Amino acid sequence: MGAGHDHGQPHGGPTTGTAAAAYRGRLRVALSITLTVMVVEIVGGLVADSLALIADATHMATDALGLGMALLAIHFANRPPSARRTFGYARAEILAALANCLLLLGVGGYVLYEAIQRFVTPTQTEGGLTLVFGVIGLAANMVSLSLLVRGQRESLNVRGAFLEVAADALGSVAVLVSAVVILTTGWQAADPIASIAIGLMIVPRTVKLLRETLDILLESAPRDVDMAEVRAHILALPGVEAVHDLHAWTITSGLPVLSAHVVVSGEVLDTLGHEKMLHELQSCLGGHFDVEHCTFQLEPGGHARHEAKVCR
Repeated sequence: MGAGHDHGQPHGGPTTGTAAAAYRGRLRVALSITLTVMVVEIVGGLVADSLALIADATHMATDALGLGMALLAIHFANRPPSARRTFGYARAEILAALANCLLLLGVGGYVLYEAIQRFVTPTQTEGGLTLVFGVIGLAANMVSLSLLVRGQRESLNVRGAFLEVAADALGSVAVLVSAVVILTTGWQAADPIASIAIGLMIVPRTVKLLRETLDILLESAPRDVDMAEVRAHILALPGVEAVHDLHAWTITSGLPVLSAHVVVSGEVLDTLGHEKMLHELQSCLGGHFDVEHCTFQLEPGGHARHEAKVCR
């Protein structure tokens, strides 16, 4: 669980080695695949006059940018902390995830707009070529997904990249369906309809990722940490009279932290000592909650009334 109380650790203790760092190599491979397929689909979309292919290629261009930002964020997030940036650049991953969300929403809106324009001004799409390039795009996306599926459970940064590639894979399926419909029925409206489907698939996943990203930026309590339960566990310890200024937040994916002021009776402190009491608190939280860093201030009853308001 990693709950602990660090002594003498410079700049607040080690905060490098973010969850996404382990997947740097896989992100690079996914980026290479994405760039290659993007070029192939742009060529295919222009030759076959397929908006669905061009929409998918445009989305892949955004994915490539998103993957590049994810890699750049990992580089900065794993730099060591300094006297000014005591948590280092760990939050860079979350900023990259936020940027990916905005890009995805922009691409989704663009695709929907272009699809509507195709209904106003219909064009002839070559179904056979669209089918070939759609198969290439889907195969490449499946490889990228297999590389990122594990990391997306551990890092919002990697999850942003995973969702982009997943939306691309679904987009490739929509391209294939539209190509088959055009080949078998000649119904050209299948192409803009597939484009609309691609746009609509992008939005819900992006909104979910955006909500999770904003929760971290707003320093909300981690989703899997029940603050009422944390408070109850602390108060259940012998000698603990009260707890205030209890805070839990997430620096970046895989790095939740917690701080609290714990009021302890003077008798218990005299008997156990500060260090023993800290160990009791750490063992309590470490055994029940997945919190990376815990900081406790032990204080006697009535001490809170004398704290400066800026420290509360």
